[in-house]
This record gives sequence, structure tokens and C-alpha cells, in this order.
Amino acid sequence: MVDEKIIEALKKTRDTKKRNFKQSFDLAINLKNIDLKKPENRIKTEVRLLHGPGKETKIGVIVDSLLPQANNIENIVVIKKDQLALFGKNKKEARKIAKECRYFLAEAPLMPLVGKNLGPILAPRNLMPLPIPPNANLGAMVNEKRSVLKIQLKEAPTIHVGVGTEDMDDQKIAENVDAVIKNVISKLPKGKEQVKNYVIKLTMGKPVKFRL
Repeated sequence: MVDEKIIEALKKTRDTKKRNFKQSFDLAINLKNIDLKKPENRIKTEVRLLHGPGKETKIGVIVDSLLPQANNIENIVVIKKDQLALFGKNKKEARKIAKECRYFLAEAPLMPLVGKNLGPILAPRNLMPLPIPPNANLGAMVNEKRSVLKIQLKEAPTIHVGVGTEDMDDQKIAENVDAVIKNVISKLPKGKEQVKNYVIKLTMGKPVKFRL
């Protein structure tokens, strides 16, 4: 069951001027008493948003033999095997593709080439592809990953993630928030004790702080 404090924070966040575009809800989890110089404390996890992010998510799919399957899937960015070397030479284009996609999948045999050519750009952004197993249903994998967030804690003790859009109802956004919070807490060495507070805001709105 979702804590009512999350619902209350969302309602306060909506008390803002309407904009001419669909705003996103962003969640910040501020941590305390965590030594990020220790590699084991740098959280790296994935969480599935129960109700999706509220907007279409582009998945980058790096393929060779699965190209016919990939060409039949909507709203993905298809990267062919012979394009990988081009990204290795053109860092500007590599950064562009990294910005365009929130998640990447790649045929397992292509992973060494991906690491060589796109790794320097994708790895620091926590975007290294998930290998596609042999005989996998590519369409099903893509649909599953559209609702998945990658979370990584690096130098700063704060995690920022998008959890929905303003056209979603508060209950669904709250359930997304709850899923993220529970996932992060489960990865912290001392759990909830290391959470300072949470902050939720719309893209152009004022931040609303809350504790659970």
C-alpha cells in the first residue's frame, strides 16, 4: 500500500502554473551517511515502473541477425553492426544516440564491438546494453524494458529519476514512486536509515520535500 505522504506531496506539486507542454514528475532521493568512495556503496540497479514513465521511451537495439525483427518494432532506434565502427570514430554521434535512448539492447555476439565503439560513451551513463539471449522474442524484450529505469549512484549522494507525467493520476504516479523508493532502500547498506529525504517536482514546478 502506498504511503499517503506520497499522494499529499504529489497534490502539492500540482499546485503550479499550467504550461504549454506535458510536464514530467521527477523524484530525487537524498541520502546521508553513505561513503561513496567505497565501490560497494555505489548503487547500480533497475526498477520497473508499474505504470510506465507516462511518455514513450525509445530503446536502442543493436542488431545483426535480428535486423528483420527489429525493423518491425515501432519507436526504437535500430543500430546495425556495421554502424558501430562509425560511432567509435564519431563521438558526437555516439553522444547523440546515448541522449536519444533510455535503454539499450544488443545481440550477445556484438557486445565486444559495442564495448569497443560505444562503451566509452554508454558506460559512464549506465547505458551499456543488456545482451539479447539466443532465440529471444525481441519485441517482448523491448516492451518490457520501456517501463524500466536504470538507477546509478556515483559521486553525489542523490538519485534523480523520472516517475511519470502530469496527465497520469496521482495514484499511479505514487505507485511508481513507491516502487523506486523500495528498490533503492533495499540496496542501501543500512536501508531507510540512510535516506535524508525525498523531493518530488514537476519540470517547471516548485520542489516538494517529504519524508516517509
